[in-house]
Amino acid sequence: MRALDIGATGMLAQQTNVDVISNNIANMNTTAFTKRRAEFNDLLYQNIIRPGAASSADQTIVPSGIQLGLGVKTAAVYRITDGGGLTKTDNDLDLAIRGRGYFQIELPEGKGIGYTRDGAFQRNGDGVIVTHDGYIVQPEITLPEDAVEVYVNASGEVWVKQDGETDEVNVGQLELATFPNEAGLEAIGDNMFMETAASGAPILDNPDTEGFGSILQGYLTTSNVDAVTEITELVSAQRAYELNSKIISTADQMLSTVNQLK
Repeated sequence: MRALDIGATGMLAQQTNVDVISNNIANMNTTAFTKRRAEFNDLLYQNIIRPGAASSADQTIVPSGIQLGLGVKTAAVYRITDGGGLTKTDNDLDLAIRGRGYFQIELPEGKGIGYTRDGAFQRNGDGVIVTHDGYIVQPEITLPEDAVEVYVNASGEVWVKQDGETDEVNVGQLELATFPNEAGLEAIGDNMFMETAASGAPILDNPDTEGFGSILQGYLTTSNVDAVTEITELVSAQRAYELNSKIISTADQMLSTVNQLK
């Protein structure tokens, strides 16, 4: 009774689909969050009669054959990087990226470099620009203690105006990283990603150069989750789950009928 197993694979696939949609909705207000989409593949097929097989001694060919599918599986959970907006904060160290690119963050305990589009930065006790977890933004930039104004231009240059001075001083240059395949980055939580073999090696350059986005000070990148789309997808996944459960119920009724034969 293949229908039992087929229905079960369908329910498991839609359960994964609902998990992905739920995570999207939960992160609607997460800075720089990029929504995910579950993708599915059909499973192997049983060839009762193989298409193209000889059907007689005269070498006549079976035109279509009989192939019975065995269900569905989750092929991938794809990250969609387009569509995020901007929200104005007026905070000097809130930085948004308009276009491609990720900030580089030095992770603790020798874990290497993380990558993020969450530009909600702060300064620590030493004046170093860090994330909300205290991880240092790379290249490391230190703001003077007497800095009264901080200005970051579109090219990522960080300028400060010190107390009692009229001229601004350049204290550092931000760099962005891009990847041949952004969807291949590994999400590790805290709005952070890690390089993988699928993403390819990072390409580094200054903001506002060819192939890289520009920096917008006083703004943050918003999530690209659309509530209406996600709710629609959730309803669709729920209906598909119910239909697959109906397959199992129907198959069970058929087996029950067979068991009652005398």
